[in-house]
Amino acid sequence: MSKTSFAVLTKARSKYGNRLTSKDYNSLLACQSVAEVMSYLKSYTHYSAVLRDMNERDVHRGRLEALLRQNLFNEFDSLCHYDSGMSEGFSQYVIEKIEVEQIIRFLILLNSNSTEKFIYQFPGYFSKHTDIDIYKLANAKNYEEFLSALADSPYYNILKNNGPDENGCLHISDIENELYQFIFKNILGKILKKTRGREREELNSLFYTINDYDVFSRILRLKKYYKLSSDSIKKNLVLDCCDLSAKTVDAMCNAESSAEVFSIMQKTRKGRLIDKIGYVYASDITPRVKYKLARKNMYFSNNPSVVMISYMFVSETELMNIITLIEGIRYKLDTKLIQSLLVY
Repeated sequence: MSKTSFAVLTKARSKYGNRLTSKDYNSLLACQSVAEVMSYLKSYTHYSAVLRDMNERDVHRGRLEALLRQNLFNEFDSLCHYDSGMSEGFSQYVIEKIEVEQIIRFLILLNSNSTEKFIYQFPGYFSKHTDIDIYKLANAKNYEEFLSALADSPYYNILKNNGPDENGCLHISDIENELYQFIFKNILGKILKKTRGREREELNSLFYTINDYDVFSRILRLKKYYKLSSDSIKKNLVLDCCDLSAKTVDAMCNAESSAEVFSIMQKTRKGRLIDKIGYVYASDITPRVKYKLARKNMYFSNNPSVVMISYMFVSETELMNIITLIEGIRYKLDTKLIQSLLVY
């Protein structure tokens, strides 16, 4: 193993060792306000440096979340500066995910004629990492101007074919699905190009497994809440990067109920693991699987790229836990309910 590779492993595992513990989560669950959450994070956790200049007396939930997101981005960006074969690919993957999140957020605002809110919630730190003209995008007042702002982006061809329907409504879920398919295929293409042997096998296994569970939970959600037809459901799935058999996917899409979808999935090797991960809602399944796989890789993988992306997944989960805690405490939810939604 090269010195650079060893440095990536050491750095990522060192950061992983500083993650929030069960004791930390218990202390955070005992907090009565957002200010108390911030005070604990600032005083007793690895977030102390990033929160050093924040005042507990006038803490704002949105500002706190923005700082924590920026910290996560900066941490992973620093890891990607190490000379690793997949560093560029992972850096691009992270940037594309944020770009797509912001594009979707803008389209939601455009659908409700409230695009003036976009720039106020945009993560300012990200401006120097994207080639998208954020200010041109923020000033777009219709879909034509939106497309013009994205004309030089890799997403343009997808977006130009998904304009408003005859009623002026955007089908945002379709757009979101195509954009995420695009970036998912990009990262798998990088893995194919930049890796080989055990490293490629571990990375493919990680991403394909995450997508398999996402396909399952998406079928559940589209069937239960949107009552879509089998063909419409399939259009919203990333099936090019899926290890589930076509027969299994067809059966789940044609199922008469959510219970039948579960029954079909649980007959597969991956489906038999669902009951072991513990979840509250079907949407919890993929994040919990991702976290479980990532933690396993942190301990057992010797491939720097696998450890690097696994650390990112673990850190993303921790951030979402903190956001869930903040929202739960803010809205006075029962402590046991909040705890059941945390992944750790």
